[in-house]
Amino acid sequence: MPGRITHSLVALDGGEFVMGSDAGLGYPGDGEEPARRVTIDPFAIDRYAVTNAQFAAFVDATGHVTEAERFGWSFVFAGLLPDDFVDTRGVVGAEWWRQVVGAQWRHPEGAQSDLGGRLDHPVMHVSWDDAQAYCAWAGLRLPTEAEWEFAARGGLVGQQYPWGDDLLLDGVHRCNVWQGTFPRENTLDDGYFGTAPVDAFAPNDFGLYNVVGNVWEWCLDWFDAEFHRNGPRVNPVGPPQGNMRVMRGGSFLCHESYCFRFRVSARSSNSPDSSTGNLGFRCARDIA
Repeated sequence: MPGRITHSLVALDGGEFVMGSDAGLGYPGDGEEPARRVTIDPFAIDRYAVTNAQFAAFVDATGHVTEAERFGWSFVFAGLLPDDFVDTRGVVGAEWWRQVVGAQWRHPEGAQSDLGGRLDHPVMHVSWDDAQAYCAWAGLRLPTEAEWEFAARGGLVGQQYPWGDDLLLDGVHRCNVWQGTFPRENTLDDGYFGTAPVDAFAPNDFGLYNVVGNVWEWCLDWFDAEFHRNGPRVNPVGPPQGNMRVMRGGSFLCHESYCFRFRVSARSSNSPDSSTGNLGFRCARDIA
């Protein structure tokens, strides 16, 4: 039942902000440009991504079976698998993604793994459909893409990250992304290989944690690379239909050399039934 789990929601006044970017750092197929003035109504959004503990409470209460569980497999980053893990199908052009039978939210790297020590980490291997089911149970919803970016910016204008334009702030890491040479070497300068707790690192000025890095976050909108170029500027919610849903924020696998999408204006997409070992969500709700 709604209310059985705790969410720390931040109420935001909304208003006008500059969404997107003209900095030329995005990927042509992502539709990140142009920068445009958008106005949104007041809303509330979670300080944290949904954790494994919260998702477990939902599953215990409802018996929900995720799409990864029904499919019998999900994609896992090869670097997180044991050295003697049996060879499995990789993604062409991104062979670091491996199809792992038995990978799902309870077993993030396959049947040999579990959630030990990770109950406060973001839930992964959840599809957009799974996230929608959780939100409905909790009496919440997914944020729109515009709400997500407004919240992630923390009141800053035109900055790459929730804290400014430099990846390090006064020499300190502010997010969980890849350091070193992807995908061969991660120097672990930020302290993590894989996910971090949802409250790791300092929050932005709106009090939100890990809005970039750690895990990608599902948004409510259908994805379209051209929609926002001439689309609505008041409470935009993407096109009315599509094949892919919006993801925001990047993940622990992002690196400037190949996936510079851990910027607040960057965007990507996936099919609503897809799940991976770096994709989660956070919740939002309307403010009457």
